[in-house]
Amino acid sequence: MAQSCNQLIKEIVKGNEAAMELLVKSNYNMVHSFVYRSVGDYNISYDLTQEIFIKMMKNINKYDYKNGNFTHWILKIASNHYKDYFRSAAYKQRINNKDIDGEEIYADGTVVDILEKNESRKAVKKAVDNLPTLQREAIILKYYNNLKIKEISEVTGFNESTIKSRLFSGMGNLRKIMGGGKREEKDKINKYL
Repeated sequence: MAQSCNQLIKEIVKGNEAAMELLVKSNYNMVHSFVYRSVGDYNISYDLTQEIFIKMMKNINKYDYKNGNFTHWILKIASNHYKDYFRSAAYKQRINNKDIDGEEIYADGTVVDILEKNESRKAVKKAVDNLPTLQREAIILKYYNNLKIKEISEVTGFNESTIKSRLFSGMGNLRKIMGGGKREEKDKINKYL
């Protein structure tokens, strides 16, 4: 994927709009799900994702395709952008108005299975949402985006030992939030992360 992204970027710099559309389409779901898990609101994450891709296109000439990794580069833009959102007046207004999250809909399984999965996922999502920001970001990048410690370090700009510490502390906090470290709570966390 990285090689094809690099080729697409070269084409975009030359003015190829089809390459731009393909690059956005091939990375949209990854960026949107990262932002959604970080922000917790579908509509806001949709808007932020659009803004991230606009920012990416404005800065595409700055991407070092010879030495860079496109996934890390776009996730770093996304990380900085959603952090800017948390500092914004729009976020403060949302907190004051106490917006309500949307619900996920599952298409498979029995009604009981669907409700059970939904409750477990909501519990893990709520627990992740209650983590301190830096722990939450490390957990999301590691378990939802499948990045390695070194890659998380590149995206966030923190050293690897700091990332390891945040992951360790974050998982410990998740266990506490989910029920004090009981085995079934650990299994739920691992299943839905």
